[in-house]
Amino acid sequence: MRRRPFLDQRRPSFKRRWQQRPWWVRLALSLLLALACVLLLAVLLGSPDPGASPSTTTASSGSGATSSPLLRQRSYLEGITDGLNMTDEMLSARSFSRQLMDQIHLAKTYVVAAKEANNLQFAAELSAQIRRAQSILAHAAAHGGTVMEQEAEKAIRDMSVLLFQAQQLRYDSGITIMKLKGQIQSLEEKSKAEAEKSTKYGQIAAEELPKGLYCLGVRLTMEWFKSPELQRKFSDRSPAVQSNLRDNRLYHFCAFSDNILAVSVVVNSTAINSKHPEKIVFHLVTDELNYAPMRAWFAMNDYRGVTVEIQKVEDFTWLNASYVPVLKQLQNAATQKFYFSGSGSRGTPVKFRNPKYLSMLNHLRFYIPEIYPELQKVVFLDDDIVVQKDLSELFTINLNGNVMGAVETCMETFHRFHKYLNHSHPLIRAHFDPDACGWAFGMNVLDLIEWRNKNVTGIYHYWQERNADHTLWKLGSLPPGLLAFYGLVEALDPKWHVLGLGYTTVDPATIKEGAVLHYNGNMKPWLKIGMEKYKGFWDSYVDYSHPLIQQCFMR
Repeated sequence: MRRRPFLDQRRPSFKRRWQQRPWWVRLALSLLLALACVLLLAVLLGSPDPGASPSTTTASSGSGATSSPLLRQRSYLEGITDGLNMTDEMLSARSFSRQLMDQIHLAKTYVVAAKEANNLQFAAELSAQIRRAQSILAHAAAHGGTVMEQEAEKAIRDMSVLLFQAQQLRYDSGITIMKLKGQIQSLEEKSKAEAEKSTKYGQIAAEELPKGLYCLGVRLTMEWFKSPELQRKFSDRSPAVQSNLRDNRLYHFCAFSDNILAVSVVVNSTAINSKHPEKIVFHLVTDELNYAPMRAWFAMNDYRGVTVEIQKVEDFTWLNASYVPVLKQLQNAATQKFYFSGSGSRGTPVKFRNPKYLSMLNHLRFYIPEIYPELQKVVFLDDDIVVQKDLSELFTINLNGNVMGAVETCMETFHRFHKYLNHSHPLIRAHFDPDACGWAFGMNVLDLIEWRNKNVTGIYHYWQERNADHTLWKLGSLPPGLLAFYGLVEALDPKWHVLGLGYTTVDPATIKEGAVLHYNGNMKPWLKIGMEKYKGFWDSYVDYSHPLIQQCFMR
């Protein structure tokens, strides 16, 4: 069979075809190609710079142009680096400083996890590598240079081995978080236990009678019984003094206490800051034990002409269990056990297991109209207060038909009715607003005429009888006071009564403007646990030059 001749069917090359074209065609195509290159170069030079800011791009491309998402992201990252004052070295992908710092942060987390797993040897190795890396960084910073490869290479490699080992030991973030949560819970429980212990010890310290006060009471008792002259000062009072005790044109204050020194500060500070101390009458009630020494003290000292009356609660024969519900409860063994042992389903807070809650002196404030039947208006003062201003204006305040004037304490939710009362009880829930404002005992203006008309003492008895099982409120005199005076309280300017000097920090400007400073809380100014920064206000009204004070407190 005869073969056909081979024909070269391959496509001519570009070079061959280009050479086959006429010379004038090749010249024209070359000129067109050169022109296209020039135009392309012009377009590239006129396009916006990808690294330019959005404002520059917008300005160059016209008012309708906007930057791309990529450009916005780049600008945002630049804002972060500026805000964090990051150096170029920290932004470099090859920065040894950044690698070391990243490893240090991760290693610190693994140290905690290793200790929690009781792998102390591994934790120690990690800690050693952390210190090594920190030393390299510190050396570079001290010499103003960067971390060099020969310094960091081995440290980074050794730390990487340990971090990998930590991952193999399952010290990952999830497990670490769980362990840290457990540790936090454990610390919270320990903190709670320590807080309860602190409260308990603080309560014990607050209940203890300081040696100086005990000494003063003993010495005053001796002075009273050996000095007929002191006794005559109270027994042979002039008709004018006796008249002052019932004169409603005068300023009548009352205080119920077994603390002689504290009451003397109340009387002294009121007298010193009064414009007319001769118009002040103080009605003091104490117990049998402190009756003689308190009379001796106020017989020895004259407070700028202030009239002082001293009575003892045991002389109020009408205060008996058949009339006073709380007295009937206080005489009950089960109630006393409740107060002191905190027995019950949830127990009684330590702060309420205080003998003062078993003292009738703490409950006399609800019987002021009966103790002073001829008086029309009285200002009640606690024995842990200091008076800084003249209080005569309190007797001219219009209470607008209310029984009591008091400073409200509802600036925070902590001091509203639901804090003190059991609003899950249907009787409380039906009659009282849980968000009603609380108010403070300690400095209260009392209209005794309105008190008698509205039978506030009877209301107080009603609620005390309903709370025989301690289901409406726990303990204290404030909760029944909130119930008895509900809707009958006129809010006073807060400057009249500044609270918190016995347990918290108070604004100095508020203290300066306050008329009455109240050391409510356990840290009383006459105790060693008192807050030192506030003791000076109280100490300035104690006569430390008195011989008996020096004998008992200055040794």
